[in-house]
Amino acid sequence: MKTPADPSVVLELLRRHADGLGNHAIDEFLAGRLSRRELLRHASVIGLAFVGGGLLATPRARAQGSPGNQTIRVAHLMPAGAVDPLTVTDAGGLCLLNQTGEFLVNDDEHSTLQPALALAWQPNAKGDVWTFKLRQNVKFHDGAPFTAKDVVATFDRLADPAAGSAALSVLKGVLSKGGTKAMDDHTVAFHLDAPNGNFPYYVSSDNYNAVILPASYTGNYEKTFIGTGPFKLEKYQPKVGASFVRHSDYWGDKALPQRVQFSFYADQQSQILALQGRQADVMGTFTVQGGTGILNNPEFKVDGVRSSAHRQIHMRTDSPQFKDKRVRQALALSIDREVMVRGLFRGRAVVGNDSPFAPVFPSSDTSVPQRKLDVAKAKALLAQAGVGHGFDAPLTTEKYMEIPDLAVVVQNAAKAIGVQLALKVESQNQYYGAGTFGKSDWLDSPLGITDYGHRGVPNVFLNAPLTSGGTWNAAHFKNPQYDQLVAQFVAALDVASQKKISGQIQALLLDETPVIIPYFYDQLIARRAALNGVHFTAIAQLYFDRAVLTA
Repeated sequence: MKTPADPSVVLELLRRHADGLGNHAIDEFLAGRLSRRELLRHASVIGLAFVGGGLLATPRARAQGSPGNQTIRVAHLMPAGAVDPLTVTDAGGLCLLNQTGEFLVNDDEHSTLQPALALAWQPNAKGDVWTFKLRQNVKFHDGAPFTAKDVVATFDRLADPAAGSAALSVLKGVLSKGGTKAMDDHTVAFHLDAPNGNFPYYVSSDNYNAVILPASYTGNYEKTFIGTGPFKLEKYQPKVGASFVRHSDYWGDKALPQRVQFSFYADQQSQILALQGRQADVMGTFTVQGGTGILNNPEFKVDGVRSSAHRQIHMRTDSPQFKDKRVRQALALSIDREVMVRGLFRGRAVVGNDSPFAPVFPSSDTSVPQRKLDVAKAKALLAQAGVGHGFDAPLTTEKYMEIPDLAVVVQNAAKAIGVQLALKVESQNQYYGAGTFGKSDWLDSPLGITDYGHRGVPNVFLNAPLTSGGTWNAAHFKNPQYDQLVAQFVAALDVASQKKISGQIQALLLDETPVIIPYFYDQLIARRAALNGVHFTAIAQLYFDRAVLTA
């Protein structure tokens, strides 16, 4: 016999007191699409609360206005260029893709994969073929049915070296054009270039370019924002804004708000002013730098999720200044990571250990000893390397978020061990384009600081910046043992095997120290306290289909 403590009994009792919105939230919870924490968050809207470990109905003011006719206003960073799933790389652009587009799999705010347009996926024994079962009865906004041929066309386009795809940095060496095959209308098999235990992340929202487009798609994305999602395009104006309205024929639960209105702003301060002036309800990619007026104001909430986003301080291993690994170790030991977390992020970050294995990754081996500030040891290492009296070096980086402040902190830390760093802080265009040191200051400067956004698994971080042939290898690091370990990690199909290999990779990188990774910072959004139900990911995507304004 069931007791009142049985969750199913409590939920059934709760249904008797909940309205349509409340029952919808309960259905989402039971279907696994809402976590218990997310249901708690919805409680502030639907008039429910968890009390003493159970669900109880409590009197509460209803949301002002019907959620069905609400407009959610977003103060959004202006896209850096044309919004196109094939080429977009910036936070302003990528967030617009998921307003109308959907992925095979969703990587949620806890870096957990959830079914989306694919219901299930399974590797073969070797891990070089992954088969996905697709959701049926899904249509694009123009009424065309979603089938396996759309998935094949999407990934052939993304994996085509001649197409200018931004996703090639993710898919190179993983999936080639022609490797995606339709088995039937609702089954797709990905034949990979090599075994890959984390492949579902490559076709998830974690790969923001991978929104599924119709096989008939030929371009001009900004004209239609074609997709299968709960919102469809109402209007897009470059450099001005975009609006999306509820898609009444959506295959899943219909969006709660009628409209989401994006207004584009050139910088964070303009976005914050829009929030403070009640011209917007929410802004994404909020940073603590310059955000005091929001952080200390009870009218607003700042929400965060742990991420793998970080900065890499690369040292060219083939340069005169940093060829000796003891010099690289010394610079890493001069840095106080705890002070950085407190000072630069007000605690909304965690310390890094000079490898891409963030604490958020299940595969990270947390038993590897943490590198800490040790000025005496750093000086001793410099003496052993024959530069006990220090040396001079340029430090080149970009104007982005906290990075200029980080550069000053690194400069001061280096000075404490006798190393004089001359700072050169450039625009992002100059840093990533033609610069002082060659084709790119990012890839050719002896010492530089580069931003890396969140990924759900470490594969891209391990490959592109650190393998011998990596396209982002600013450290010019070439280590056959490291390359072999990364190949083994990528091929491992279970977390236990991945963690064992990750410990070896972490130990090797601590010894060689081609890069310093001082912290991993949280992804933040700022919203009016009256706005609830906004979901967001560590890669800067915002989801508004469950959003409700209560005032």
